[in-house]
Amino acid sequence: MLRQGIFRISRTANNQLRTMSSIKPWPTPMIESHGDYRAEAPLESHIGGVLYSKQHSLPRLPIPSLRETVDRFLPTALPLAIDEEEKASLIKVAEGFVSEAEELQKRLEARRDEMKDSSWLQLWWNTLGYLQVRDPVVVNVSYFFHFSDDGTLPYEEQPANKSLGILRASSLLYSAAQYRKLVATGALPFEAIGKAKTPLCSVAYKYMFNACRIPRKEQDTYRIYDPALHRHVIVACGGQFYSFDFVDENGDPLPVRVLEDRLQRCVELSRGGGMKLPMLGYLTSDNRDLCAEAREELIRVGGERMERALELLESGALLICLDENAKPTSKKQASEIFWTGGLTSGHNRWFDKSIQLICTSNGKAGMAGEHSMMDGMPVVGFCDYITKKTYGEIATESHASGQGYESVEKNVKDVFGDCVADLYSSGSNAISLVDRSKANFEKLISSHEMQVQSFQGYGSNAIKKMGYSPDAYVQIAMQLATYRLWKEQGGTYEATQVRPFLHGRTETTRTVSPASEAFVKKMGLRPKRDELDSSIRKEKLALLQEAVSSHAKYIGNAAKAMGVDRHFLGLALSVKDGETSPPLFSHPLYTRSKTWRVSTSHLTHPRFDSWGYGEVVPNGVGLAYSIHPNNCMFCITALREHGWPERLSHLLEEALNEIQILNELEMVTPTSKL
Repeated sequence: MLRQGIFRISRTANNQLRTMSSIKPWPTPMIESHGDYRAEAPLESHIGGVLYSKQHSLPRLPIPSLRETVDRFLPTALPLAIDEEEKASLIKVAEGFVSEAEELQKRLEARRDEMKDSSWLQLWWNTLGYLQVRDPVVVNVSYFFHFSDDGTLPYEEQPANKSLGILRASSLLYSAAQYRKLVATGALPFEAIGKAKTPLCSVAYKYMFNACRIPRKEQDTYRIYDPALHRHVIVACGGQFYSFDFVDENGDPLPVRVLEDRLQRCVELSRGGGMKLPMLGYLTSDNRDLCAEAREELIRVGGERMERALELLESGALLICLDENAKPTSKKQASEIFWTGGLTSGHNRWFDKSIQLICTSNGKAGMAGEHSMMDGMPVVGFCDYITKKTYGEIATESHASGQGYESVEKNVKDVFGDCVADLYSSGSNAISLVDRSKANFEKLISSHEMQVQSFQGYGSNAIKKMGYSPDAYVQIAMQLATYRLWKEQGGTYEATQVRPFLHGRTETTRTVSPASEAFVKKMGLRPKRDELDSSIRKEKLALLQEAVSSHAKYIGNAAKAMGVDRHFLGLALSVKDGETSPPLFSHPLYTRSKTWRVSTSHLTHPRFDSWGYGEVVPNGVGLAYSIHPNNCMFCITALREHGWPERLSHLLEEALNEIQILNELEMVTPTSKL
C-alpha cells in the first residue's frame, strides 16, 4: 500500500487528451487518497476560486471537556437501562470516567494540536469508518435520492428510437457538466448557513467528479483524476460499460442532441450481438476484500488492456446508469432501483463510482452516492442544480444541432471491449468471481426490504403553527412509533453536519432522553383514546413540548461539535496497545446506548420524492425522512426477516395523527351554544 500523501501518476497516455483551457491542469494527472484530507489539500490552493477561499479561516473541530461529555451522555443512556441497578452502575462508572480518562483526553488534545491544518477526527473517521470497513458498500454505505418527475418529457409523443430515460439522462448530464465546471474551476460559491452566512468546509468537492473508490485488501483507497484531462462520462447499459465525451475543450456541455445520440448509441451497442462482457458491476457490490481480489484477478488476466479500461472507467466524470429494462411507478419501486438496483438492475452499476445518475426507460431518475470521502449535503447541492432545469428548458437552451461533432461511431467506446476475450480465456477466474459476487449480491438484496411512507396528513406548516421545531417534532413521533414497534426505546442516531469546522463531517444527535422516555410511556404502546380528558391531554402536550425542546437543545450542541459520540470515539482510539480501557467503554448500557437501532437523517428538498439508505445494525432500521410544507416522507429499511418496515410505516402515521389530534383539541376554544 502506498504511503499517505504520495501522488501516483496515471499510466494512461493523458497527453493524447486535449486540455480544457478554462480548467487549470493539476500538478499530477491522478491522486490516490488514503483517507487523509491533508494529503489532497494542496489542490485547493492550486484550483483557487471562491469555492475554497474560506478553508484557511475555518475553525478547527473542538474537543469537549470530559465533564461536559459525561453530563450530556448520561441522560441519553439511562432511559435504556433494563433496571435501576443497571442505571446506578452506569452512573458510578461514568463519574469515575471523568478522572480515569484524563490521560486519554490529554492525548486527544495533543493530536488536535499536532493536526493544526485539519480535524483531529477526519483521518480516523475516513479510514476506520469507511475505507477499512469490509462490508459491501451497497446497502451498508451508499445512499440514494429519488428525483421528482420531469413534466416536460414528451410522455405522449415519445420519440420512436429514444426512451424517456435517454432524454432525462441527457438533460441531467448537460446540467452536471455545467456544475462540474464550476467545481473544477473553483467558481462554485462556498456553502454557507444561517443568518450569519457561516461558511462550510468545501473539502468534499474534490472527491465529487472524476473519482472512484478502489478496492484494496484491508483498506480501500480513493482515486481522483484531473478534470482538465478527462472529458468523458461513463454509461452503464445492460451491464455493459461505455465512454463518450460530454464536454468540449472548455469544459462546457455538448449540445443536448449530441448527448442524446451518444446515449442512444450506448443502448444500441448493449443490444448488439457478439461476445458480451461478464456482468463486472457485480464485483463492486461484494465484501471489500473480495472486491479487491476480483480487481487483482481482472488485471492479472487482462494486463495493460484491463488497467487502461479500469482507469477509463474510474476517471469518468460520473456514471450514467440507463436502466432500459425498468419502468417503476410507485415511490417504493423507484426507490428500490435507485438504492441498490434490485434483482433486475443491480448488474448495471459500478458501486465504487462517487456519483451514479440512474434513469429508467419511463423517465424516472435518481442518484446513488458512494459515501466514503464525501457526505450527502454537498451532493444535495449538485442534485439541486441538475434538477432545477427541466428537459424542455435545457432543450431550448441547448438548441445547437449535432452537426460538426465527432460521430457516435467514433466517440462512443466500449470500455472493456478489448478485454472480453481475456476474461473468457482458459486461465481466467473472472467468470467464477462474477458468479460468486452475483450470488452474494442477490442474497444481500433479498434479505432486505423497504417501505416508503408518503404521509399526506400535514407537514412543516402545521407543525410550526402548533409551536414546534418540525425536525424535533418528527423525531419524537419516530420515537413513539419505534417504541410501539419494539415495546421499548432503541438507541437513536440523527446525523448532524459539523461542516462549519475545517474537515468536519458529522456528529451524532441522540434522540433518546428522559423527556422522550416520559412522553412515549405516557402515550403508551397503543392509542388510549383519552385525548378528550383535558388534564390528560395537557399532561401529554407538556411532555411532548419538553421532549421536543430537549431534542432541539441536543441538536444545537451537536451542530457545534459538542455531542458525545465523536468525543468518546477519539478517547477510545487514544488507548494504547496493552492498556486497559476505562470501565465505561465496556459497560453494557454504554454499548446499548450507541447501538443505533434507529438510524435517522433528515433531508427535505422540493424536487426529491424520496431518499434513503440501509440500517446500520442487524436489529435496527434505517429511517430517512423529509418534512415538506404539507406532507412528510419516510423511507424505512430493515432486514426482511423482521417484517418491520410496513409495521413501522403504519405506526408512524398513527403517531403523527395522534399527536396532531392532541394539539388540535387543545387549540379549540369552546363556544357557548346559548
